[in-house]
Amino acid sequence: MRRVRYNCAMSLDGYIADPYDGFDWIDIDPDIDFEELSSQFDTYLMGRRTFEVVGWQGPPSSEIRNYVFSNTLKQSDHGNLRIISEDWVEAVRALRAEPGKDIWLFGGGVLFGTLCNEGLVDTLEVAVVPVLLGGGVPLVAGLSRQVNLILKEHKVYKKTGTALLLYDIDKAHSTGKC
Repeated sequence: MRRVRYNCAMSLDGYIADPYDGFDWIDIDPDIDFEELSSQFDTYLMGRRTFEVVGWQGPPSSEIRNYVFSNTLKQSDHGNLRIISEDWVEAVRALRAEPGKDIWLFGGGVLFGTLCNEGLVDTLEVAVVPVLLGGGVPLVAGLSRQVNLILKEHKVYKKTGTALLLYDIDKAHSTGKC
């Protein structure tokens, strides 16, 4: 079974985007190896807002499959992406059951909350950027129960002060399905 990994950057006060959906506050540390990170995935999931803000086209590789979860976007307008507009949970269950690399939940606090409520997210990997935004898009939205986390790894990048925290979701000790 493939893992779904929610991997994102977050401000110290808990936001993945500023009040205007911006992310220019993220100070990318030169010591983070994005090529190595990306090589662990062959499928990317994102919500509609993330897709629209980032203008995502996906990596230039036919080996990467990109899915956008939306009730408003139409597949006919986005040939290079797969738009999932219904049965989100079943779509992710089917992706997890396929052979392949891990699945990157690239963005979307609402999508994370929805999938986590159904027990479909395995890890939370957050780069905590040392900035306070005072508002914006929260790390998670729509979570309907307590989710316990188990710290698996941590690293502080001294050039930017970013702290990388990797957690497994503790499905045995969380309330509800997770």
